[in-house]
Amino acid sequence: MTLSGTLYEKIWLRHRVMESEGGATVLYVDRHYLHDGMYERARQVLEERHLRVRRPMLSVATTDHSVPSDSARRRLPVSTMAGPVGGLIRFCEEFGIEVFGPTHPLQGITHVLGPETGLTLPGMTIACADSHTCTHGALGALAFGIGSTQAAHILATQCLIQVPDRTMRVTINGRLQTGVTVKDVMLRLLSDHGAHVGTGYAIEYAGQCVRAMTMEERLTLCNMTIELGARCGMVGPDATTVNYLARRLLAPEMAAWEESVAFWLSLASDDDAVFDASLYLDASSVKPMVTYGTTPSAAIPVDGCLPSDHSAIAQRADNDYMGFVPGQPIAGSSVQRVFIGSCTNGRIEDLRAAAAILKGNHIAQGLRLLVVPGSQQVKRLAEEEGLDQVFIASGGVWGEPGCSMCVGANGDIGGSGEYIASTSNRNFRGRQGPGARTMLMSPLTAAATAIEGAVADPRRYLASRPIASGATP
Repeated sequence: MTLSGTLYEKIWLRHRVMESEGGATVLYVDRHYLHDGMYERARQVLEERHLRVRRPMLSVATTDHSVPSDSARRRLPVSTMAGPVGGLIRFCEEFGIEVFGPTHPLQGITHVLGPETGLTLPGMTIACADSHTCTHGALGALAFGIGSTQAAHILATQCLIQVPDRTMRVTINGRLQTGVTVKDVMLRLLSDHGAHVGTGYAIEYAGQCVRAMTMEERLTLCNMTIELGARCGMVGPDATTVNYLARRLLAPEMAAWEESVAFWLSLASDDDAVFDASLYLDASSVKPMVTYGTTPSAAIPVDGCLPSDHSAIAQRADNDYMGFVPGQPIAGSSVQRVFIGSCTNGRIEDLRAAAAILKGNHIAQGLRLLVVPGSQQVKRLAEEEGLDQVFIASGGVWGEPGCSMCVGANGDIGGSGEYIASTSNRNFRGRQGPGARTMLMSPLTAAATAIEGAVADPRRYLASRPIASGATP
């Protein structure tokens, strides 16, 4: 069968089991991820209908949302942790699903461990009851979030009923300037186009800037696709994809490697592929970005000012909650906590970037810095490189892998009224604790902010201090 069109269309057609006249499609799911934050309803549905898991070897579970980041967790029995942790482990043991518990050497955030282990591969359909499943699309997979009842459908049938999305290509050309990261690119796209521009679309990222990105940068790019309103974001497989996967623990074995690579590279969108919509961005025009409201689209450059009028963009500020004054500069705004981690920016490159700024510096007096690696693999490599000691010497806390303060489901929360500089993906009201006020930014900007105790421009810290490079886990 010869398939042509966009990357999204090629993968969709390969996984289509049947289609109704109305367009609804029964789609086969190659990989299903579960986590401790969203499995309970799926378990209930299976029990109520007396169903078994059809293909348990195609589902993988991890403990990430509810596990404590405190290092003491290594000495705690699972039974003393939040109920969802022990419940997920018991559920997976009952149905024969592999689960990465709190002390497993591969444990981590779902959207970090999937790519880094090779469980996520190009051309796959991937689903998880988590909206940031779009992260996996960075490897050229069709990955999307689902509801917990839909998770039960996958467990019981390995299929899911879906309606195809329209397609959008986001072309990013030019080069990122010093101190500017992919996180800033996404916040700029959100600021320019809003949080609904991608609704109903599957987004494919293209352009010379995207091709120059490392895989970890592409994972950040695709991770925040959901913040644009799109369920899935994708990057076509290329040499960067292949080189990244060549080192993965669970990637195809050598006997099948060449055949797999040939298939992966065939998935790229054709030159004459037609997209339903397009967006463009000049990467060289992007500056370090910071959010000032309660939606990721409320973002401005670190050297900019809040909107002063009552336009639609000014309404994103949610000033009553955030406490900012229209027209005020964002730089110099006081923060009480800094969080570096999450499925957006908890990978080794993110930690290296933050450490490059923090090394030899100390965080502001009274400020709390929490750094949480995205997985056990990231944690081990960071400790081998001494990054943990950089964070500790600066006055920060080095945590155990998990979602931590991104979602505040495990005790890592800020106090009411506190400002939190966060490298996570959402700044919704109360997401990081009741009354807590979140300001999204890159690991570079977060590190500079931790030093000054207020929103700070990272570029002045990087003039003579290039970010160290090393092996990727």
